[in-house]
Amino acid sequence: MSNTVVGAAEAAPKGLAARFLGIITAPRDTFTSVAAHPRWFGIFALATVIVAICSAAPMFTDAGREAALDRQVSQMQSFGMQVNDQMYERMQQGMKTAPYTTAGAILVFAPIMAVVFTGILFALFNGVLGGEASFKQLFAVWAHASVISALGQLFTAPINLARGAIGSATSMAVLLPMIEEGSFFGRLLGMIDLFVIWWLLVLAIGLGVLYRRRTQPIAYGLFGVYALIAVVAAAIMSRLGGGA
Repeated sequence: MSNTVVGAAEAAPKGLAARFLGIITAPRDTFTSVAAHPRWFGIFALATVIVAICSAAPMFTDAGREAALDRQVSQMQSFGMQVNDQMYERMQQGMKTAPYTTAGAILVFAPIMAVVFTGILFALFNGVLGGEASFKQLFAVWAHASVISALGQLFTAPINLARGAIGSATSMAVLLPMIEEGSFFGRLLGMIDLFVIWWLLVLAIGLGVLYRRRTQPIAYGLFGVYALIAVVAAAIMSRLGGGA
């Protein structure tokens, strides 16, 4: 992968609102500023809180809690687990606190997962490919790419509240409802989300800016990993769940 200088070595710092909007409208210029001034806490906290609130919001309704319970049962069955009446009753009782436990889990685990995946990228780009960015710079890139995840939740939450559902409203399975949900292809489509694709593209732009490399090969690599995970998971769930 050949090095390509993108943007100035130094860029003016941007405020929180400007960076949030900039990731959506002008990610390359915004990441140039982020690389020079790697402030991550405010943007990461904002994105994480948005995701937590929007993910939990539908579960404050009866329809949302029922949808969450049905999805939980379906996921367990996808991996070959059988849900008996006692288990179902306990899960149903647990739905009373589901909005709070869902939001709390996101607030706790989002930073942990961000550190883990940033560490993986750091090992790859710095250790294997010889990059020189600091961990703080790389984490700032990850944090700012999270804006797209927050935007996805802001888009999805009102739709889920209106239809009494949870989960993604922008997956290919939602856009192609004629595909059998329990089949391998149906499960695979369920894992392909338009906002995840957008997030990966923005992350690739950020990595390209930070390491002064071409965006296209980075994006291909990220999309390849995403596709591999989706195919493997769909195959496992289809097989264990008895899908066609």
